[in-house]
Amino acid sequence: MNISQEIAPHLPYLRRFARALCGSQTSGDAYVVATLEALIADTDSFPTTMSPKVGLYHLFMASWASISLNVKVEAELDAVESAQHAVSQLTPRSRQAFLLRTVEGFSPEEVAVILSITVAQVDDLVLQAGREIADRVATDVLIIEDEALIAQDIEFIAQDLGHRVIGVARTHQEALALAQTKRPGLILADIQLADGTSGLNVVNELLQSFSAQVIFITAYPERLLTGERPEPAFLISKPYKTDVVKATISQALFFDRKASA
Repeated sequence: MNISQEIAPHLPYLRRFARALCGSQTSGDAYVVATLEALIADTDSFPTTMSPKVGLYHLFMASWASISLNVKVEAELDAVESAQHAVSQLTPRSRQAFLLRTVEGFSPEEVAVILSITVAQVDDLVLQAGREIADRVATDVLIIEDEALIAQDIEFIAQDLGHRVIGVARTHQEALALAQTKRPGLILADIQLADGTSGLNVVNELLQSFSAQVIFITAYPERLLTGERPEPAFLISKPYKTDVVKATISQALFFDRKASA
């Protein structure tokens, strides 16, 4: 299989990434075209030690760094900033790492190869992006978790990103009571609660009254990933890694959509 056949399946996703990076489809496509033209002119430049997708994105970022194009943010952006719009305001390097990690789904190791940096630098950039997003779209967070140490850790993670935690609920009724005092913009929920009730049922009940992003953090992911009903868009398995929780919070707010539960 030649290079063109290997990279062809990944071009639509590269165009999506370029559009998000530039804030404009026209500018994004121009960078993709420049990357392909450079590859046609020198096919030996394709890094054979990388997978086709990683190699394609690596070449694109090299073009991004070496070519100056007219990049503009499209005029139709709403005056009221949402998380999705705010990503265009991130500092360039953190925006690159954040989009590669959370939108394109590359591992930290793959992002490091694409950007020619270390994995530690990737983690720092994604965290920086999360904080920059929170600066613009900081929201109130409700934590539904019956294990005190885990709840405290999740609270610290949300606060470190710049969000406001309205409270921690251990039971169904505590969650309902907290949500009545202040409507959260983000819910971080476990599945199994202290009173034997289901965090999934609590979230479903809450979302009948208001809209919020939802991330489930659970030791029982198989209870949600059954394929028999709509599954949550954001699901983290316990034990979790702090950087994964931070990236997922930022990703959920970036997409600015409801998580199905």
